[in-house]
Amino acid sequence: QVQLVESGGGLVQAGGSLRLSCAASGRTFSGYAKGWFRQTPGKEREFVAAISWSGGGTVYADSVKGRFTISRDNAKNTVDLQMNSLKPDDTAVYYCAASLGVPSTTPIRYDYWGQGTQVTVSS
Repeated sequence: QVQLVESGGGLVQAGGSLRLSCAASGRTFSGYAKGWFRQTPGKEREFVAAISWSGGGTVYADSVKGRFTISRDNAKNTVDLQMNSLKPDDTAVYYCAASLGVPSTTPIRYDYWGQGTQVTVSS
């Protein structure tokens, strides 16, 4: 059974940092790009960041550029999201996902999803 499991969410004050991690199991993800998305109640899932299989290509949403960093460790089958200078607007459930091919900003291109982890940033 393929699983993506996120961890590292929590409550943090504005200006603080959190590091999210996503562990994959159940299959190899060779050739898969990995991405992070976020969602708040009543809104569509929003792209945050994505990284290529090799790790050499990354894409970020404008809203997080310069504050968030995505990275991956293929030996451990993990992808991380380092979030710095957090703002209340970053509050959301964060999801990791896997997509065969190049990194994409579009949720429909992702084949596997985690269950999400809550990030709450207080002002």
